[in-house]
Amino acid sequence: MTMHLSGSSTANYLFKEGANLGRGDGMGLLNRMGTVMKSKMNRMVDRMEDPAETLDYSYQKQLEVLQKVKRGVAEVTTSKKRLELQKAKLMQSMDRLDDQAKEAIRLDREDLARSALERKNTLQSQADDLDRQIVDLKGEQAKLVATERRLSTKVEIFRTRKETIKAQYSAAEAQVKVSEAVTGIGEEMADVGMAVQRAEEKTETMKARSAALDELMDDGTLKEVTGSGDDIDAELAKIRAAGGVDSELARLKAEEGR
Repeated sequence: MTMHLSGSSTANYLFKEGANLGRGDGMGLLNRMGTVMKSKMNRMVDRMEDPAETLDYSYQKQLEVLQKVKRGVAEVTTSKKRLELQKAKLMQSMDRLDDQAKEAIRLDREDLARSALERKNTLQSQADDLDRQIVDLKGEQAKLVATERRLSTKVEIFRTRKETIKAQYSAAEAQVKVSEAVTGIGEEMADVGMAVQRAEEKTETMKARSAALDELMDDGTLKEVTGSGDDIDAELAKIRAAGGVDSELARLKAEEGR
């Protein structure tokens, strides 16, 4: 089915489609920026994170939880002991009331005996209630003690593993530093290597200059200046050489009869 649009309708349609496309491109750009930022943050955190410190922190948190459980055990035990002391006092009072009832019967004072027994029954109800509370606290104490033992075992296992991992990490870190020092990857070794290279280049340059000067001295191109008489000696030597050449020419001419 073909849909015909007027000029204004076509413009509105194209505007809406363009807006939708622009919105989609904007969301895509934001998503990409978010991904890039997360990636960079992860790398930054990874460089900053010290495994030894992280393990020690986790171990400390586990110790804090273990201490809370131990305090809970101590509090429950204290509450149970307090209730047991209260029950013991009630039992003493019940025994005294029982003796009072017996004495009242002997004295033919049934009214006093009845009053003593009523009080005893009241205390007995309180003692029964304390017994139920003590039983509940014993159950709670047993659970907390079991939890403490399990947690203590886990914490000890974690501590052993933590120290093992820290030792392995330290060994690996030391190995990396040794490898960097040996291969010259470390910054300090790189600086030392460059300094040695510069020193070697300067040494070779000085050797070359020294050899060149020695060669010039041997060839006579470069005369050693030792005093003011050297120039005169050089001039006299030239004259002697020229005189020798003249004498040799005269001798050759005489031999040829010229």
